Amino acid sequence: MNKTFMLSRRQFLSAAGALAVPMIIPASVLGRGGRPAPSQRINLACFGFGTIAQSVTPNFLNDERVQVVAVADVNRESDHYGYQGEHKGGRETGRRMINGHYAKQTGKADYDGCRVYEDFRELLHKEDVDAVEVATPDHWHAIMAITCARLGKHIYGQKPLAVTVEQGRTMVREVTKAGVTWQTGSQQRSQTYFRMACEFVRNGRLGKLQRIHVVLPGGHRDFSQLASKQTPEPVPDGLNYEMWEGPAPHRDYRPALMPLNWRWNFDYSGGMITDWGAHHMDIAQWALDMDKSGPVKIENFRADLPAPGELYNTAKTFHFECVYASGVTMVVEDESAGPNGITFEGENGRKIFVSREKLEFTPESLRQQKIGESEIHLYESKHHERNFVDCIYSGKPTVAPIEAAHRSISIAHIANIAIRLGRTKIEWNPAKERFVGDDQANKMLGRPMRRPWSLNPAV
Repeated sequence: MNKTFMLSRRQFLSAAGALAVPMIIPASVLGRGGRPAPSQRINLACFGFGTIAQSVTPNFLNDERVQVVAVADVNRESDHYGYQGEHKGGRETGRRMINGHYAKQTGKADYDGCRVYEDFRELLHKEDVDAVEVATPDHWHAIMAITCARLGKHIYGQKPLAVTVEQGRTMVREVTKAGVTWQTGSQQRSQTYFRMACEFVRNGRLGKLQRIHVVLPGGHRDFSQLASKQTPEPVPDGLNYEMWEGPAPHRDYRPALMPLNWRWNFDYSGGMITDWGAHHMDIAQWALDMDKSGPVKIENFRADLPAPGELYNTAKTFHFECVYASGVTMVVEDESAGPNGITFEGENGRKIFVSREKLEFTPESLRQQKIGESEIHLYESKHHERNFVDCIYSGKPTVAPIEAAHRSISIAHIANIAIRLGRTKIEWNPAKERFVGDDQANKMLGRPMRRPWSLNPAV
């Protein structure tokens, strides 16, 4: 074959992702029976193998177009992962799950094709990967995403997108510049109830939308069952704690922060406002056609912040009201205000309540209305991880693009800033992504990173 026409697997996939129009890849090119040949399969690596990764990675393992080849995690293996501390986690847990899957699939009991690393940078330089799944604590998302984008890797990035507005905007810029496929782990966009609710709103089935009521979980959940262990202890064997801290400020190791309970400390995350806000406020933004913008004002703040010095220092109860230029108000509260979910309120008492479990209409007769062919139909994805892989091949946008994720989580970030500063009202310029007339708040849109980490990582 003429060398001019030879394509490596990486060049093939890069070309597919760079095309401005969908690329149809015939089964004859990929392999028999439509299964991609090994030379064309997407090699995927997992960054972080804790609670979230263990629920998402099987979806990639079960996709015939993907080969999961490596795991990077600063923890070798330990207990207390899961939402009740019921699982093990770490890179060796990932290795066993992945090798076990392929051993069963191939009939080779000694399958050992998954390699593990403590440092994600070493993985990136040693492994031939096309895509990564970033499922680390939130304070690591930006550095990993920027590094991968600069190396041309497609990225499935878990929510919340980042821990600051500045980090999120930098991620958007780098991913867009690189032209790689991005999917945010905001899986509600791939669930029928949420898409249907948004289509009903966008097509005026409630009349003029008046109000959106978003209810998020509140409090601090003890996912790891280690919340009582807040006294510093020696770092356990097998954990590179220095690397786990990464760009965050240093503090002595405490079991209460790991795993997953780091969500309740601002150095690593933003509490329930960012955790669940990344889901429900994202759906509200989708319904409002605000994927590239946001509210102009947030007011009537009420929140219960822990005392200064507490390890878990994110708001346990909260209330704030986001006002959009259209006049629509999105009220965000903790679950003391009602059931977890989103209520869209229109004219004449018409409402839609949507959660992961139900879709309710008021009046019930609204349910019978259909969205016509000429009306607005939102992006339909039936499987979040498969949609990511589809778009790597086609070059099309995913259902949860990075700009939309950034805009949604920015609402949570600016709300958290206002709460920490004790504001009762703030004005926001969504075009400039700046507070209006509040220099102190604007200084909190970013945060310093502990050296040697920065938003300009070496690759």
